[in-house]
Amino acid sequence: MMIKTLLPLLLGASALTACAAGPDYKAPATPTAAAGAFIGAASPAVSVAQADDHWWRLYSDPVLDGLVQDALKANTDIRVAVARLEKARAQLRGARSDRLPQTTLSGSPSYGRASAAQSLPGADRENWTIDAGLNVAYEVDLFGRVKRSIEAAKGDVNAASADADAVRVAVVADTVRAYVDATSSAERLAVARQTVALLDNSIRITNARFEVGRSDRLDVIRVTALRDSQAAVIPSLVADRDGALFRLATLTGRTPRDLPGTVRERTVTPGLSQPIPVGDGRALLARRPDVRAAEQRLAADTARIGVATADLYPRITLGGSIGTTAIGGGDIFGGGPFRWLLGPLINWAFPNQEANRARIAAARADADGSLASFDGTVLRALEETETALSVYAHALERRDTLKAAREAADRAARISLARQREGQIDFLTVLDAQRTLAAAESDLATANRAVAFAQVDLFRALGGGWTTG
Repeated sequence: MMIKTLLPLLLGASALTACAAGPDYKAPATPTAAAGAFIGAASPAVSVAQADDHWWRLYSDPVLDGLVQDALKANTDIRVAVARLEKARAQLRGARSDRLPQTTLSGSPSYGRASAAQSLPGADRENWTIDAGLNVAYEVDLFGRVKRSIEAAKGDVNAASADADAVRVAVVADTVRAYVDATSSAERLAVARQTVALLDNSIRITNARFEVGRSDRLDVIRVTALRDSQAAVIPSLVADRDGALFRLATLTGRTPRDLPGTVRERTVTPGLSQPIPVGDGRALLARRPDVRAAEQRLAADTARIGVATADLYPRITLGGSIGTTAIGGGDIFGGGPFRWLLGPLINWAFPNQEANRARIAAARADADGSLASFDGTVLRALEETETALSVYAHALERRDTLKAAREAADRAARISLARQREGQIDFLTVLDAQRTLAAAESDLATANRAVAFAQVDLFRALGGGWTTG
């Protein structure tokens, strides 16, 4: 009978939960200008086509593709972010469970001896006492406390999911950057060794000229000093390359010793054969995980205003219980020891509600802070993208200029050597031309590295991608 009475009450109470205290969440508006084309999109190095989620595949480098997939599967930072997401999902399940009746089952068997004063004449004073019961409680969510709690938990889950995506974007970008660092260091190392080899040849020529009296000892000393100064660059470049390789191992969940040999063998920095697709501001804000995370935190904090507001009103819980207390096991299911109870429980912090109103004010302050954080995240996303576009365009411009400078320095060095053989110029002019060529070679290799880094930074600013397929 109790169950038949309790069910209609539960169903009727569920119909009353349509109203929820506190404000309904509305997505914040972003500046109209943020949805348009980027200022830096006018550069021929980029296009307004939709940005590519699998942007690292634009390099057409299978070794790099494999490293990125390894990082997405094994990176420890991603594993931490996924664990936090699972925690948020578990908390959401806990919030949703408040929609259901809460049940507890209890049982307490005991064996004891009663005093003579507590026993009927002739009754057995030693016996089992068994107490068992089932309690059911259901909160009638009249003012939407449970509903808003679930909304807040959903916002936390979505924010944690976006945070995990942001970590994936960062890990992919860091992996590509480390790979670029390793390959560009190998290229700069090759340039440095080639320069040293050329200067070694100059030393041999100068020594030969000195031995036949066509040059003096000072010329030999000068070219040797230049050669040694260039050779001194090699150890630091080797260290840079080793550091980049070790960083790659960590990013892909490996020890340095376990990094595949194919990675160590790569000596050519990956480059792009097409303009980078960047899309527009509207697509950027939809792609950036940090923007999505900020919006979902705002949604969660808005829902928590409702949770705090619902505490201003009575909290009604419908409850019921059935149970039995029996002496011995024979009459545990008999009618005598059976009991049941049905009724509502009302909790209301009234008339002193200052503490509740303080919690509402704190929740509103949290929501205001989350809104400001969202606005700031939007502005930073636009700033980072425009800055990356500008850096990339000017890095390309600088590299083109240094290419021309390197070609001119190479021609000057060749001409100076030819004229020296003919006796038209002195060795100091040749040495200066070789020094200029060595500097131009080094500057160009550094510029190539800067261009590759600028590309990665631009992809990171655009929101990147993380799909493992």
